[in-house]
Amino acid sequence: MGIVVVSGTGTEIGKTVVTAAVAAVATAAGRSVAVLKPAQTGVGPEERGDADEVVRLSGAVGSAELGRFPEPLAPGTAARRAGLAPVGPRQVADAARKLAAEHDLVLVEGAGGLLVRFDEEGGTLADAAALLGAPVLVVAPAGLGTLNSTALTAEALRARGIEQLGVVVGSWPAAPDLAARCNLADLPEAAGAPLLGAVPEGSGSLDPAEFRAAAGGWLGPALGGTWDVEEFGGRFAAAFGDASLFDEQPSGR
Repeated sequence: MGIVVVSGTGTEIGKTVVTAAVAAVATAAGRSVAVLKPAQTGVGPEERGDADEVVRLSGAVGSAELGRFPEPLAPGTAARRAGLAPVGPRQVADAARKLAAEHDLVLVEGAGGLLVRFDEEGGTLADAAALLGAPVLVVAPAGLGTLNSTALTAEALRARGIEQLGVVVGSWPAAPDLAARCNLADLPEAAGAPLLGAVPEGSGSLDPAEFRAAAGGWLGPALGGTWDVEEFGGRFAAAFGDASLFDEQPSGR
């Protein structure tokens, strides 16, 4: 996988930290990793963006940002209000290919969800992934409501013929409620794809050395880590008396 697109089912759900974890694991394995942020919104000219944060946490060797817009809005709207040129899917695809020629792995981190508008023509992250022929890793929240948004994202990917690698929970709570615990078993069915990891809440505040040391334990083997969904689910089932929820977890359609 030379290029992987990382999309959330929404915003503020841990997408940047998941991207950093994937980058950290790949970097530790000796791969040259670059992160591409097509459109950074809600950040001023001198502030650190998401790509900078991924590099800081993971040790990835390269990063690029194609557009930066100050208001925390959808990229197309933020660009229009700032009077700046938007970033379209073809620009994203061209930049990703250029980075892929120089790095083993390129992680393209979207803004919000899969179908957020990037430009006035209605271009989206899904369009960029289709142009690239790249798989999409979906980041989802843990709790109530995540099954619907995850299923909708998966349906949009299938409709466009785009491969979904799987789902990672972006911020797994220290004290998960019943909905979160049930969702460990139900997310693969909703997504039609495997659950590939769960990143603990607050992981982005770790020291970079601690983050890199722990990242492999948050991600499954498909992403280069050691996380095991059955062991993880069983741990919470035992703690909360939910053993029946994890007897036969679906692996995806």
